[in-house]
Amino acid sequence: MGPNRTAVPWIAAIPVLGPFLVRVGIFQPIADGVKSLLKEDFTPGHVRKVYFWLAPGIAMIPALLTFAVIPFGSNLNGERMVIADLNVGILYTFGIVSLGVYGIVLAGYAANSKYPFLGGIRSSAQMISYEIAMGMSVIPVFMLVGDLNLSGVIEYQANHMWLIVKEPLSFIIFMIAAFAETNRLPFDLPESETELVGGYHTEYSSMKFALFFLAEYANMIAASAMMVTLFLGGWTLPFGGLDQPAATLGIGVLHIVIFIAKILVLMGIFIWIRWMWPRFRYDQLMNLGWRRFIPLALANILITAVVLWIFH
Repeated sequence: MGPNRTAVPWIAAIPVLGPFLVRVGIFQPIADGVKSLLKEDFTPGHVRKVYFWLAPGIAMIPALLTFAVIPFGSNLNGERMVIADLNVGILYTFGIVSLGVYGIVLAGYAANSKYPFLGGIRSSAQMISYEIAMGMSVIPVFMLVGDLNLSGVIEYQANHMWLIVKEPLSFIIFMIAAFAETNRLPFDLPESETELVGGYHTEYSSMKFALFFLAEYANMIAASAMMVTLFLGGWTLPFGGLDQPAATLGIGVLHIVIFIAKILVLMGIFIWIRWMWPRFRYDQLMNLGWRRFIPLALANILITAVVLWIFH
């Protein structure tokens, strides 16, 4: 059944709201999840089995570990709303994110087939090149803030202005690099179905196949949360009013809602771009990363340093 037929009968029977929930396909992800768990987990005979089984997990785990250092709210009961409030939060983030490439490369290698192997090779080159641009794009942010702690970055924006205003070029480079890092259109060359059938996950089925897509969306959420933290003020509003850490439970919960709302807006942009833009050629992708973004990021660091030297 399609998304406009997948429904729990008693929910479909709810007046007004029930038919709407069925029509928008809100139950389809639940059906897809159950289907992935129940499908036969088939391992082709020609694959390198240990790596073949490891790859989906290695792709998924770094995406989840990234959330540990992202502050998703101000204070509740005197505690910062972050799992691990590291003083080097951004270094931890880039260290963990860089591990994600191993899952895709291992998937391509383990499949022992030409299309997955080409997808894995593409992914390694793409993710490494755009990680450099992404890492360099955030350097001006920490030059301004003077702190590698992500909670400190949000506090700086609460007391001054959002860093997207001060460092718009850093935001643009970071966002485009995030598309490449998450293998989303127009940079989905590792899984290009028109050339590579399905790329690195061609040989996968059942929940292993689903894990790669869960990892992609987890990476999108993590990248969106990082952009909100670094450039969009985290849990603050653009015109003040709720910029101070929470004094009450209600304000603390409201800060979390603001943070999640910003993430949803950026997720909408990720999906919107996928609908609109055609895929780049591979040479265009690499040319953009190495010959455009890296020099731009370097120039941005230099300009920020000069401005800081003049005004301080």
